[in-house]
Amino acid sequence: MAPNGNSAFSDYGQDFSHITDPVERRRLALARIDKARFGWHHVRAVVVAGVGFFTDSYDIFAINLAVSMLGVVFWRDAKSNPGKMPSSVDTAIKVSTSGGTVIGQLFFGWLADRIGRKRMYGIELIIIIMATLAQALASESRAISITGLLIFWRVVMGIGIGGDYPLSSVITSEFATTKWRGAMMAAVFAMQGFGQLGAAIIALIVTVGFKESLMAAKGVGHCTGDCQLAVDKMWRVIIGFGAVPACLALYYRLTIPETPRYTFDVARDVVKAGEDIRAYMNGQSEGNPDEIQRITIMHNDSFELLTRKASWGDFWRHYLKWRYGKVLLGTAGSWFFLDVAFYGLGLNNSIILGAIGWTGGNNVYETFYRNAVGNLILIVAGAIPGYWMTVATVDKLGRKPIQITGFVILTIIFIIIGSAYKSLKHSHNGLLGLYVLAQFFFNFGPNPTTFIVPGECFPTRYRSTSHGISAASGKIGAIIAQCVFGPLVHRGAKNPSDSPWLNHVMQIFALFMLCGCFTSLLIPETKRKTLEYLSGDEPASPNSEVTQDEEAVNGTGGPKVPTMAAVQGS
Repeated sequence: MAPNGNSAFSDYGQDFSHITDPVERRRLALARIDKARFGWHHVRAVVVAGVGFFTDSYDIFAINLAVSMLGVVFWRDAKSNPGKMPSSVDTAIKVSTSGGTVIGQLFFGWLADRIGRKRMYGIELIIIIMATLAQALASESRAISITGLLIFWRVVMGIGIGGDYPLSSVITSEFATTKWRGAMMAAVFAMQGFGQLGAAIIALIVTVGFKESLMAAKGVGHCTGDCQLAVDKMWRVIIGFGAVPACLALYYRLTIPETPRYTFDVARDVVKAGEDIRAYMNGQSEGNPDEIQRITIMHNDSFELLTRKASWGDFWRHYLKWRYGKVLLGTAGSWFFLDVAFYGLGLNNSIILGAIGWTGGNNVYETFYRNAVGNLILIVAGAIPGYWMTVATVDKLGRKPIQITGFVILTIIFIIIGSAYKSLKHSHNGLLGLYVLAQFFFNFGPNPTTFIVPGECFPTRYRSTSHGISAASGKIGAIIAQCVFGPLVHRGAKNPSDSPWLNHVMQIFALFMLCGCFTSLLIPETKRKTLEYLSGDEPASPNSEVTQDEEAVNGTGGPKVPTMAAVQGS
């Protein structure tokens, strides 16, 4: 382990403790981060942050597989559709997660800027672990229904999931080398694909494990006795397994050092922060810095010139300037438009699975088996390749081209599905092909880039808050998709399996994707640029790839902050 951090997150300021000038210490430390060669510690950092996103995605996707099992266990005696969860309950359980996520993204995003990334990182995983285990052990009683219990714990879990978005993004970006920052952040986000894959695999394993009990029932309405007991165990295992990867990553998250950028630019207590990290790794509760050196550095006027103090007044003044406000509008708006269609399309998985023959069955076993395998096919065919194509190209093609191109292609795909749905419905391969293409260009497109850009383009003092605002906008779009477009698909349907309005919903999604193209024009291209330049805290270096677009975003090189020579000369 590094002396001032854990093995995943190096303490980049440790070699500069002998330098008393805080401006010079900041410059050298940040230059070392930005120009560092990609190494094993970067890989470990991605894994530690990525495990959280694996868990987030697993927990969100697992409920889609578990709702049919919950119907068998708790709605077996329902008067209509016995063994099937009512659609209103299904929607409420899924939306509760998104509602909690909005709260977590805003609250944890603000706290990470207020009290530090290190102090908050890991707390969100603890919340997820607690809520996941509580769901797996939940059972209804006379006083409260299973619906109420699941909604409550999924709101709590959503708060933890929401906290992971700004924290993982910002911590990864602030520790990353400039050259490979996009790939590192994309790799963290790409773990969502493996989370979905993991949930489908666990569902498949438990289904095969209880095969004999499940085959005894012809359908979910006939699943009683041993069959019902087996299904009750299955959904609890699927949900509860989500706590396992979170537990594995918890230690590393709780023991990370504070990011150097937060230490320098927000806390402004360089000596104390370094000593606290060193003391924590040695099992001590608090460091004992040289108070004279600490006070001297904290009151150094040259350091005050380079970093502004965060406050609500400064926050509003900063974003009321169009050159900064339009970036926040671009990141938040793009994420909102994306998630309306992304989550809306996910609601129609059953239609696609039916088109390829992976729904239903002669007994409960075949029903659950086909559902798990069908989802595996869709994930492997479209989602995972798209995620990793972004990882491979984001630092070469750039974030903005990938995002705009993705939105354009998705607009075309949704127009085709909406306009030709009746003929595509009879051509299963055509509908499947367009669905897989949509999944691919969601993930080799705006889905990862809307996560990456907010972690790069805002000043350190508001980076996490701004990312949380952007991410929360996306989840509001997801809630709209689940509450409005989900029921709208079945408007006028004669039976629950019909979807007469699906073509019109696809056309509406095309409009949202088109709007995403325009909001994407407001964001800067962040490829191969330092975080300080992107936020306007320093002029471009001779090696920076500065474009006219970036100069427009940052005004004339950002706010009038003194250069190093000017500070030292003063």
